[in-house]
Amino acid sequence: MSTRHRDTGYNNFVVGAIAMQIRQATVDDFDAIWPLILETINAGDTYPFAPDMAKDQGFKAWMEVPHATYVAEDDEKILGTYYLKPNQPALGAHVCNAGYIVATPARGRGLGRAMCRHSLATARALGYRAMQYNLVVATNTAAVKLWQECGFTIVGRLPNAFHHRRLGLVDAYVMYQWIGEDR
Repeated sequence: MSTRHRDTGYNNFVVGAIAMQIRQATVDDFDAIWPLILETINAGDTYPFAPDMAKDQGFKAWMEVPHATYVAEDDEKILGTYYLKPNQPALGAHVCNAGYIVATPARGRGLGRAMCRHSLATARALGYRAMQYNLVVATNTAAVKLWQECGFTIVGRLPNAFHHRRLGLVDAYVMYQWIGEDR
């Protein structure tokens, strides 16, 4: 896991009936994060990762490559996770990218919104000036709506960019939000 950012503090939230903490993930958390990733990629409807991705590849993608990875937990049970990483190298590194996963039993209760808000605040604190989602599957209408409610704008449509497990080729969006104080 990246050591460039160490945030040992907890951020407490109440989401519906969930009293949740969001904190930086540790290597030891990955055994609880992996089933969430696996369930999400096996569904084949939101993430471009291969459904047969090996655990070590998942660890690299979720824990090593990102600038920082976080978990949302209730009573020490991980219910969600997200990462932040530069969207591009060097001259594009002021724009970050994020990926979110919410455990199935915790969906629809505001956890994604809480993690998005936390990620925006964290990205600002880390010095990022914008956040960009590169591949928001157009058929994932709940996510599209949530990201728009959190201040993201659809800045591009990518025809047939995602191979949905059930629907075949579907469009995806590029979504963007400026988070810097200067424009």
